[in-house]
Formats: sequence, structure tokens, C-alpha cells
Amino acid sequence: MEDSRQEQLRDWVRQILQDPELELRQVAGDASFRRYFRVHGADRTWIAMDAPPENEPLQTFLAVNAHLQKADVHVPDIQVENEADGFLLLEDLGDTQYLQSLDEESADSLYGDALDALLHIQTLPQGPLPPYDAKQLRLELDRFTDWYLGRHLGWELSREDQLMIETVWQLLINCALEQPCVAVHRDYHSRNLMVTEPNPGIIDHQDAMWGPVTYDLVSLLRDCYIAWPDERVRGWAEQYRQRAIQQGILDEGVDSERFIKWFDWMGVQRHLKAVGIFARLCHRDDKPSFLDDVPRVLRYVQDVCAKYPPLQPLADLVARLPEP
Repeated sequence: MEDSRQEQLRDWVRQILQDPELELRQVAGDASFRRYFRVHGADRTWIAMDAPPENEPLQTFLAVNAHLQKADVHVPDIQVENEADGFLLLEDLGDTQYLQSLDEESADSLYGDALDALLHIQTLPQGPLPPYDAKQLRLELDRFTDWYLGRHLGWELSREDQLMIETVWQLLINCALEQPCVAVHRDYHSRNLMVTEPNPGIIDHQDAMWGPVTYDLVSLLRDCYIAWPDERVRGWAEQYRQRAIQQGILDEGVDSERFIKWFDWMGVQRHLKAVGIFARLCHRDDKPSFLDDVPRVLRYVQDVCAKYPPLQPLADLVARLPEP
């Protein structure tokens, strides 16, 4: 059943494309207030975006999309924009996500394309991207304690646990801030990479910031939605490190040991944030399906923290939590 905004968007699309018979078919949304609809014309398709201005103003999306296009990566081409109403008509990048296409045989090729695109993005100047600073990193970590431990599990932290979390949070923040800063997509994973030509198509980029060099890499290789053996992940990460040094994104002094620590610890920050967001999506936005991925993400946290003595207390805390 259409709502008033969908009707308004449909009428706008019909007027823009000069076809009174066009219909909108909703396609998979994301973890926001935005909605996407496929529009079928006589010989091509488009994607119509509905972004309610009070919740998802388009200025940031438009600015980031234009900035990423300067890196010569495949983001959707904007056909027509209606910023006042929160509507866009976009190039259709298709239905085939990386998540549906990744397997043992395709992974090297698909991740190779994704790493190529990532390195292009990381050559960009800061431009319109806000800094991914200590305040933002802390805000994201606190989503784990506020939304997952507190709201979802009803878990009350002891004084000892509170002090431990303060210490670990600061260690993770310090590690992130010591890394070189680059353009960061912030959700560079298998649901936001589409199998296209040229490959990959990159979507859901409006939250991009200027921050730690390993953030998007760990989003890609320790994906919340698909897991790979650690040996393979580290192999891809090392390939990236060598290429990033060649392209001047990383200094030659960043050896494998230092880089993998950055990568691992950045992943802990991101995965704690993700668990908090999944709980928030369930309880605030009535999207409980995201909780299905919590066990995989918490395993990442436990496995990584167990390798680093300063983070071991966090692994112990996660091990004590009720089963998701």
C-alpha cells in the first residue's frame, strides 16, 4: 500500500520521465530512514530515492557522491535531484550485492576489485568530509554499552567492568587516532558493494568521514555479514598494506606487525559500534533482523581481543554475556 510520500515520489518520477504509467517497486532498504524504489522504463531502469528531509537531508549525500566521483569509482550517477522534497533519481546499479556473489572461487577477484576502488578513494583530499575524531569514536563505542548491554540485554556493569571499559575504549580510540587519515566510506562491506561494470558499484556512502586508514579495510575483510578464515583475511590485508605503501597512502615505516594491530583494534571499535547499532535498529526502529548477525560480530571481538593482553578483559566480558 502506497503512503503519501511514495505517491508524491511516484508523481514526481512520472513528471520527470514524462510517462504517466510508470510504477515504483520498492527494493531493499538500509539501516536508515531512506527508501529506494526501482522504476522500469521502456528500455532501462532507474532507482528513485525517498529521503525525508527532516530525517535524511540530501545535502550530505550529494556532496559525498560528487567527492567520490573525483576518485573515479563507481558511485550512482545522479540523474535528477529534488532536494527540497528529498527525492533523487539515480543510476540503477542492479540487485547483485557482493554478499550474494562471494564464495571461495570469486572472493579473490571481487575483493581485488573492492581493494582497487578503496585505494582510489583513499587518494582523495578531505574535501567536504568531517573529521572522524575522538568524540565520534567514543560516541560509537558507547552505543554498545547503551543499546546492546543496557537496552537489549538489561546488563548492569559492575564498577570493575565500568573501569575496564573506560580503559579499553581509550586504548581503541588512541590506536585509531594514531593512524594516517584518509577518506572513509564507513560502511564499506558486502551489502553496500554491488557487482557491476565497472566493478564494484558503491552505495550508502553519505556518512563518509576523514579518518583512520584501516577502517574501511576491516569493514570489508571482517564483514558483519560474511566471515572468512583469519589466514585469508590477513593475506588480503597484507596485499593492501603493500599497495598502500606503493601509492603513498602509508609510510614505508608501517610494517606488517604495526599495521595488523591497527587493523585488528580498528575492527574491535567498528564491531562494538555495529552491535550497538543492530540493537538500536531492533528497539528504536523495529528492525529486529539485524540482531541475527550479532553472534558473528561478537566472535570477531572475542577472537581479536584474546590476541592482545590489553584487550583480554573485554574478551572476558563478552564471554560472560548471555547468548544473543
